[in-house]
Amino acid sequence: MQNLEKLNFDEKVKILKKLKEEKDAVILAHYYVNEDIQAIADYIGDSFFLAQKATELKEKTIVMAGVYFMGESVKILNPSKNVLMPDLGADCPMAHMVSVEKIKEMRAKYDDLAVVTYINSTAEIKAYSDICVTSSNAAKIVNKIKEKNIFFVPDKNLGDYIKKSLPDKNVILNDGYCPVHDEIDLDDVRSFKGKVKILAHPECRKEVLDLADFIGSTKAIINEAGKYDDVLVVTEEGIFTELKKKYPNINFRKLRKSPICNDMKKLNIDKVIRVIENNENQVEVDKEIREKALIPLKRMLELGA
Repeated sequence: MQNLEKLNFDEKVKILKKLKEEKDAVILAHYYVNEDIQAIADYIGDSFFLAQKATELKEKTIVMAGVYFMGESVKILNPSKNVLMPDLGADCPMAHMVSVEKIKEMRAKYDDLAVVTYINSTAEIKAYSDICVTSSNAAKIVNKIKEKNIFFVPDKNLGDYIKKSLPDKNVILNDGYCPVHDEIDLDDVRSFKGKVKILAHPECRKEVLDLADFIGSTKAIINEAGKYDDVLVVTEEGIFTELKKKYPNINFRKLRKSPICNDMKKLNIDKVIRVIENNENQVEVDKEIREKALIPLKRMLELGA
């Protein structure tokens, strides 16, 4: 392989196209990755879409352009596939903000308990869960399950949003959070109130969500944005790639301090090319954990559709 640093983007795209054909590879990407990654992806979406799509692909190799829990989820759902990550160091801090010990503690405390796990979690935590959810289907799924007591992990903010949406359920909150969404400045958002439509992701703090005109997953925000002329989008800045492509005439506002997931931004086209070429950064999940984690993921796909 020639020195990629000396090539322009279009030249790299040609190399990538050839490699994908040779290696029978496909690229999935989350909305939060850099624009150049979204440009080369075969499929772009939120966590639920990517999980669904991963089960439908015919290619032998799946490159998951996102953070590590996404690669794990793809591998759990497709154990026979070769799953690669452009950067194994791209991780989600929130995924590690709950422990197996805490789950066991809550199970001992409540008889009628369902452990509902946000997909932004490790394979090990999924293996100790009853069902997984994403921000797009969490309320829908929690409303369907029979248990009254719900231990929602790891995100306290999404959990609190579900708690308020479903008052008949006893939603017990964990203390995890997404640093990117949790640190969004309340006064910054408040300065737009009444001037534009505010669309926010439920990983934000309650105080921020209280200011929002619409609360939804990344995909839901993208769909909702098309209804307005002037919009403040309160989530990770990678979403603007899809928003501007889909709605070129809408005036999209940004916060003064743009929410950026540094882990998502670790990815670039050079890394994608190298992992496909060299079959590097393979995702492996312990067989016992994988088999246990598959159950709540499959339940999510069944109940969340």
